[in-house]
Amino acid sequence: MRRLDASDPGFAAAFDALVDDRRESASDVSADVAAIIARVKAEGDAALTDYTARFDRFDLDSSGWRITAEDCAAAYAALAPELRSALDLAATRIRAYHAAQLPEDRDYRDAAGARLGARWRAVDAAGVYVPGGRAAYPSSVLMNILPAKVAGVERIVMVTPTPGGETNPVVMAAAHIGGVDEIWRVGGAQAIAALAHGTDRIAPVDVVTGPGNAWVAEAKRQLYGVVGIDMVAGPSEIVVVADNRNAPHVIAADLLSQAEHDPTSQSILFTDDGAFADAVADAVAAIIPTLSTAATMRVSWADNGAIIVVPRLTDAIALCDRLAPEHLELAVDPAEADALFARVRHAGSVFLGRQTPEAIGDYVAGPNHVLPTGRRARFSSGLSVTDFMKRTSFLALDEASLAAIGPAAVALAGAEGLPAHALSVSQRLN
Repeated sequence: MRRLDASDPGFAAAFDALVDDRRESASDVSADVAAIIARVKAEGDAALTDYTARFDRFDLDSSGWRITAEDCAAAYAALAPELRSALDLAATRIRAYHAAQLPEDRDYRDAAGARLGARWRAVDAAGVYVPGGRAAYPSSVLMNILPAKVAGVERIVMVTPTPGGETNPVVMAAAHIGGVDEIWRVGGAQAIAALAHGTDRIAPVDVVTGPGNAWVAEAKRQLYGVVGIDMVAGPSEIVVVADNRNAPHVIAADLLSQAEHDPTSQSILFTDDGAFADAVADAVAAIIPTLSTAATMRVSWADNGAIIVVPRLTDAIALCDRLAPEHLELAVDPAEADALFARVRHAGSVFLGRQTPEAIGDYVAGPNHVLPTGRRARFSSGLSVTDFMKRTSFLALDEASLAAIGPAAVALAGAEGLPAHALSVSQRLN
């Protein structure tokens, strides 16, 4: 764990190193992924059968390619009542939050008399990738499916690896709540390739979303343009800005909530009190051995964790902006949280006040937990309804409005050396 103090002479260089640290997979998987994509495009279902047998250790033809709606409904019905209620609550809140994101069509006339506007429509089909290994999270199923449903996507396809042929019943229950149309028991880069290019069994989709390992992320990167994607996501991260009025063990738990995701996850604390920083570090060390994810947290905290002491908490915000974190907690009094939030420029999602842990946002708050990582919050946003929609602009002119703006178009077409453009307009003017 790095310990930095903004008053130290070497702080700027040390913080630069923290910002520039790349935690994505060090292995070069691009060539392997390119080969997988090419093979799926050429061989279709036969390639999927081979890759599934090799990586997931079961035969698709004998075990079955699909998980049925009946299977998902049965999994939902078999849940413990408390868990079923928790999933239902999460779905209700996620659905409501994203319904409020639906964009409005525009249709108006401007001063020249031209009719202008834009119309929003959902894509025809969306694919959702659901991991089946370390990160099999029913919350991610809801976070990816429900915005597509709210957007009005008519066909939602889920792909998920089922190692050894085993399914995760809570994931299946979440798929039932979300209302998935198809579930295919394939995973990895080959599943992304199938969604993008299609096979005899799996029809192609227009957008692919959902988390995955380095191979899945690289497949999405390479296939962007064939399909739309949500983002290329890297390891999870959290930045907490906290004063000494917080309980150290509470802030320690917040930091560890992301450290337990993966050894490459990152947790960073900014505080204006050195003694509080020490207390949080001690609390982290005390909590780790008590939790089942201790092995993962220990590596994540040792390799990527940081505690940074600043003169004032307001000084932390500019540093946070350079990190552009996936999650930012402002663990201070409500008024101060609002004041600090007003200064924030770059963050995937922000959690305001001492009683708003990031973990709430992962499950039941409503805003999407699929967020940009690796400083990508500088230029991108979390998953939303509009990721499953596209905007079509339109224009309608009459003789008067064409006469008002057409001569300028003729002049610009001439300046660009495009005479047919100019002729297309001028013939109507004449």
